[in-house]
Amino acid sequence: MNITRKISLAAILCCLSFFSLLAQGTQADYDRAKNLGKLLSDKILHSGVRPEWIAKTNSFWYSTQTERGTEFYFVDAAKGTKTPAFDAEKIASQLLASTGKTMKAYELPFRSIRYSEDLKTLSFNAEGFEWTYDLKKKSLAKGKAIGNDRPFGRPGGRNWSESRDELDNKPVVSPDSLWEAFIRDYNVWIRPHKGGDAVQYSRDGVPGFYYSSYNLFWSPDSKRLVGVKFRPAWKRFVHYVESSPADQVQPKYSEMEYAKPGDELPYQVPVLFLREEKKQWIADDALFSQQYDIERFNWRKDNRALTFEYNQRGHQVYRVLEMDGTNGAIRTLIEETSPTFIHYSGKRYRYDLNDGKEIIWASERDGWNHLYRFNGSNGTLINQITKGEWVVRSVLFVDEEKQQITFEGSGKEPGQDPYLIQVYRINFDGTGLIRLTDGDGNHSVSFSPDKTCFTDTWSRVDEAPVTVVRRSSDGSVVTRIEQADISRLVATGWKKPIIFSAKGRDGQTDIWGIIILPTNFDPNNKYPVIENIYAGPHSSFVPKSFSTQGGMQMYAELGFVVVQIDGMGTSNRSKAFHDVCWRNVGDAGFPDRILWMKAAAEKYPYMDISRVGIYGTSAGGQSSTGALLFHPEFYKVAVSSCGCHDNRMDKIWWNEQWMGYPLGPWYDESSNVVNAGKLQGKLLLIVGEMDHNVDPSSTLQVVNALIKANKNFDFIMVPDMDHSSGGSFGDHKRMDFFVKHLLGVDPPEWK
Repeated sequence: MNITRKISLAAILCCLSFFSLLAQGTQADYDRAKNLGKLLSDKILHSGVRPEWIAKTNSFWYSTQTERGTEFYFVDAAKGTKTPAFDAEKIASQLLASTGKTMKAYELPFRSIRYSEDLKTLSFNAEGFEWTYDLKKKSLAKGKAIGNDRPFGRPGGRNWSESRDELDNKPVVSPDSLWEAFIRDYNVWIRPHKGGDAVQYSRDGVPGFYYSSYNLFWSPDSKRLVGVKFRPAWKRFVHYVESSPADQVQPKYSEMEYAKPGDELPYQVPVLFLREEKKQWIADDALFSQQYDIERFNWRKDNRALTFEYNQRGHQVYRVLEMDGTNGAIRTLIEETSPTFIHYSGKRYRYDLNDGKEIIWASERDGWNHLYRFNGSNGTLINQITKGEWVVRSVLFVDEEKQQITFEGSGKEPGQDPYLIQVYRINFDGTGLIRLTDGDGNHSVSFSPDKTCFTDTWSRVDEAPVTVVRRSSDGSVVTRIEQADISRLVATGWKKPIIFSAKGRDGQTDIWGIIILPTNFDPNNKYPVIENIYAGPHSSFVPKSFSTQGGMQMYAELGFVVVQIDGMGTSNRSKAFHDVCWRNVGDAGFPDRILWMKAAAEKYPYMDISRVGIYGTSAGGQSSTGALLFHPEFYKVAVSSCGCHDNRMDKIWWNEQWMGYPLGPWYDESSNVVNAGKLQGKLLLIVGEMDHNVDPSSTLQVVNALIKANKNFDFIMVPDMDHSSGGSFGDHKRMDFFVKHLLGVDPPEWK
């Protein structure tokens, strides 16, 4: 080949590569992205097993999508047998005869069934009636008409942030049904339950410091009562203007109670009353005076004491306290302390054994979340139950007779992703640890009512689900129930996510994430990278179980590689890993995320990390904007929805847990409002005017700060939208923003 032909061929290949790059972000890409749900739906067969155990039997039913449609199965877990739950053809034909509507055997108009306890019949709701099917006779009987019980609109009840009226509850009846306690004129009164004169037991309740009608706790012998004296705090409200109500022309105005970091909180003190002696003992608050909350009041069965839990403001001290049932004296049974925070909202676990003679307790005191056994009489530690550089994720159940705990854990199995959940059993004394699940995947289990067997479904983002029945005694497999078939999914062009890990900022800790590729992926192309971020310290967020990853896949279809990563500061690893977030939510694990993407780009050169975008909602909205403020050398484009951009503007329980109390300069350091003047790159802010999760003013304060700093940015407020990423409108705007600013392509006109 002569030099001229070589140059010509190189020029052609260069042009082809250039035009391939330009092809990203086309109308065809948008159409494929928006039709992704239809393309991928019903392409996974023999999956989605959700066992419904029948009464107290070791049998269950489930439904799954098969080559024929939706099929229902009955499984005798003890025997390991699986049979069709019913004759689908018979039910379809009998429904046709009764209703006149054509029915297909594997597209029946119901998704749930109910077995009788004797397993002779099953029932279901369809076509406005209840139906009963005799399994032996294969006959269907039409029952009573059923109403539409589905509620419309938002669920009723109190708003999550609204405090209750502590005086409006009903009288509380004693265990022996002879007495009832109630609040009158702010004080505790007791009267015979079936009628009689009421006796006033307290006289210290006043309008500003009164007894709560919701916190009246009788001892099992009905001779003692603990009430809680309650001092309310000033209430903060978030105010809303609904600009475009559906039922009137003019705007509507509303408000919602909403405590924020630093706000004053109610104060509570337990008070013991001896019914027969008519005595009152007000507890000394020395051990619970700096309250975030006191809760979980429980009497011992032998009436000796009542226990409750104290969460100190700032979440660095947590105590299990005991109130003596004879004189109201308070003592500590268990105390947790931390120089950073105690993850009370995610890792708190307590189980009292033998009427509190012993207590099983979860703690991170050795640097990892583990279980401990305490003496419930004097609070001394008996033994640490689980230990090692791995974490207990949740306790499934405790067997007091066998003195064993069955629990979920992660990070224990060498060579596996440390977030993958396996199921274990261990003795109270810390011996006999056994793994009950097997397979390199994320396990989800469901135990039979008698706990002798369980279903185990496991998968990874790159491995389809398998479901088996196991024996609880040793985890051995009784039978395989389903093996998912994803051949139809793969045939659409869908690519399995890539699991990738790289070292974090300390050069030692593995950071884990996934990589999503477009269905028309070309390894010879160069793809800008978009990160889907949620760095809330309350959990970890990278998917571990199999799914189509439809949300991220949608953005990949436009011509991007999409990634999701769990950086330091998130949960479910060591305490040190988690503590990075303390007084430092703005960190969001970015040093780890950036190193991860750089390492991924070295291994996968189709990732163009000179063009990196990021998006997120809520805490992810704070982090995605923070990426452009604190790391503009790496992140170039961000779309942030409903962000809690300043941790003083968001809900008290979440933000004080990580950012601490009292408020300090570190709140400024993590604030997108305070640091708005640092903005570089392209930013789109989206917020719903009716966001009831994060105060919408949090986003508007960023807008205000950016305007004052003379920064160029984009902003959308969506009328009547609650806490959301923006719905289909927001998705489209997010697509356009990344296409324009990362691909350098003008998005196609909206249809």
